[in-house]
Formats: sequence, C-alpha cells, structure tokens
Amino acid sequence: MKEGDVILTPIPQANGMVKNRPAIVLREMPPFNDLLVYGVSSHVKHYVKGFDELISASDKDFERSGLLTDPVIRFGFLAVLSRKDIIGSIESISEKRHRRLLKTLSNYLIQ
Repeated sequence: MKEGDVILTPIPQANGMVKNRPAIVLREMPPFNDLLVYGVSSHVKHYVKGFDELISASDKDFERSGLLTDPVIRFGFLAVLSRKDIIGSIESISEKRHRRLLKTLSNYLIQ
C-alpha cells in the first residue's frame, strides 16, 4: 500500500461501532509504518463545504479510484491505522487529488 491508495479497512464510527469502509491513504507514519487515512462515505448529506471533498463520476480519477458511488472524502473522519488491520487495496486516486487533500488538511491545521 502506498499514499493515494484507496483501501478497505475497519474504521470506528461515531457511535462506537466498527464498520468496513473505503479510506484514502494520506501518509505513512513513523516509526511503525502505520497509515494516516481519510474515511470515505457514500452519505453525501455529511459533506462539509470547503472542508470535505466530493468525488464524482465525471472526475478524471473516479474510475481508477475503484469507488462505486459518488462519495465524499470526510476530513472529519481521519484515523491512523495499523497495516495489519487493512483488508486490502482497491485502487488509487490521482496524485493531483492526493496533494490537494494533503494541502487542505495542512491549511486547516495551521489556521
């Protein structure tokens, strides 16, 4: 797995339950190579304008992402996961989108 990959992994939900869902790998974290990820949701109603990112079928990297619906990448759904917990890799997003996600997170953190 590498940065920009779309993976399937169990992620804790706000209600405490754990659900298998897609996530985007943002960065590998030292020293154990854990993965910093954004959760991906099909619940577009949770989209926060100017914070989250939508992926639509008309986007150039949608097909190669392996995602099945027009999902939202949830910035509020950030997690650090052990590689051993990853079920598998689906596909990947474009390098351009990956950089944009990192920049958005960075800009938010330094406000």
